[in-house]
Amino acid sequence: MIKVITAAQMRELERRTIGEGRIPATTLMERAGSGVAACIEQWVGTVSGKMITVVCGKGNNGGDGFVAARLLRKRRANVRVLTLASLSELSRDAAVMYRQFVKVAGKSSIIPYRSKETAQALLQESDLLVDALLGTGLASAVTGRYGEVIECMNGVNRPVVAVDVPSGLHADTGTASGQAVRASLTVTFGLPKTGLYQNQGIDLSGTITLVDIGIPPSYVDAMKSHVTVITPQWVQSGLPRRERSGHKGTYGHAGIIAGSIGKTGAAALAAQAALRIGAGLVTVATPSSVNDILEAKLLEVMTLPMPETKARTLSRAALDRLLPFMTTRDAVAIGPGLSTHHETVELVQALTARLDRPAVLDADALNALTGRTAILASCKTPPIITPHPGEMARLEAEATPQSVNRDRIGTATRFARERGLFVVLKGARTVIARPDGAVAICPTGNPGMATAGTGDVLTGMVVGLLAQGLPSWEAACTATYLHGAAGDLAAAMKGEIGMTAGDLLEHIPTALKRILETSAHPFPPST
Repeated sequence: MIKVITAAQMRELERRTIGEGRIPATTLMERAGSGVAACIEQWVGTVSGKMITVVCGKGNNGGDGFVAARLLRKRRANVRVLTLASLSELSRDAAVMYRQFVKVAGKSSIIPYRSKETAQALLQESDLLVDALLGTGLASAVTGRYGEVIECMNGVNRPVVAVDVPSGLHADTGTASGQAVRASLTVTFGLPKTGLYQNQGIDLSGTITLVDIGIPPSYVDAMKSHVTVITPQWVQSGLPRRERSGHKGTYGHAGIIAGSIGKTGAAALAAQAALRIGAGLVTVATPSSVNDILEAKLLEVMTLPMPETKARTLSRAALDRLLPFMTTRDAVAIGPGLSTHHETVELVQALTARLDRPAVLDADALNALTGRTAILASCKTPPIITPHPGEMARLEAEATPQSVNRDRIGTATRFARERGLFVVLKGARTVIARPDGAVAICPTGNPGMATAGTGDVLTGMVVGLLAQGLPSWEAACTATYLHGAAGDLAAAMKGEIGMTAGDLLEHIPTALKRILETSAHPFPPST
């Protein structure tokens, strides 16, 4: 995993690199601008002949932009720089890069900002825009000339590459005040910034890629951060090995307590996902009257009919049969499609209080614990919970889905610490938190996954990995990453609109295959 840091932490890393590491600031700037140019060429293919406008501010972010402009011109792009500051107003290092660009491109390639109308015309003529206005240095709402040019950049319907952080976006909180650039690609430096993964940062950052500018690894190691982003190499390193001598008993038996009348699909999706992620055996315990329906849907999964209520949900009488069911499984999932019938709620509470093995609780299991989260403290093995923001709000007193989404990292961290469990807070850029306060952000996934049943697929993937022996933290992070990767594969093939949870099931094996083949880049672009 790669650390995610604040703007202040990045400034400290740069200060140490320049002062203690004796690497000149202009060298870091050159590496940053070079990284931007290389990422653009990789992203769009050849830049030769393309009209590119780089919009530069007066600070070091603008200096990075001047470097990128010079190097893009060397790659035969038609480059112009729209600058919001005169040479005398530029920072010292940005002024150096300004002069180097003028030597290569001539003074005529520098166009001072005059008015919104002339800027809009210039940007409209471009094939690609580069935002090098503000970066991580945002201190207040963006208005005035900077606000005008950002409004123009957003209005001309051209792809925008943001340098380090989209201008107008707070690098720490991910909030935007005033105007903010809507980037198609964000090229960030050194380490990723927390604001790229929170609040409006999720929408404004577009694809995120990381450029190494030569911060010494020892300085990075010394920088404390409880937030990380999951990388494919980390996922690859933790996947269970498939030995030649293995058999279905080698890879664990997952038990899933799920389903009710009208909601057998949730149970079926979770069960199939557990198999797709590699579990050797899967058994679903479900109300007796829907057992035949579930058997018809599942070819490779076993089912076990359980006592039910008149409403065809699991009844309190199922407790005595479900307790031995759980003890004979390597890991258990409780929740998909169970319903909130009062007897079923009481049953879930009783089962949760007796959990003694790796488990994942989702959906109606979480609804059953609303106002009763103290029960979780009795679990001998800390469970994994996988709430969406609405479920998280019901679990946490005085919270709302909106307040949860405003502070996803804080909410997940606080609940995991207070309750001593693992939290997978689903949503755009899913957040995984563990009891010691560590947090991981998942960079995979897309809006096409905002559809019924994808959460059930994640539950199945988590319990499937738990059954194979992965520790809870590794299972939660690995399943979440692969879940998003499968969704990205499905979106690439079918488009985001109209995707279903079943599409994710089809692509889990391919996502696994690609991860096992990963070797090159430690931080590929996220979607």
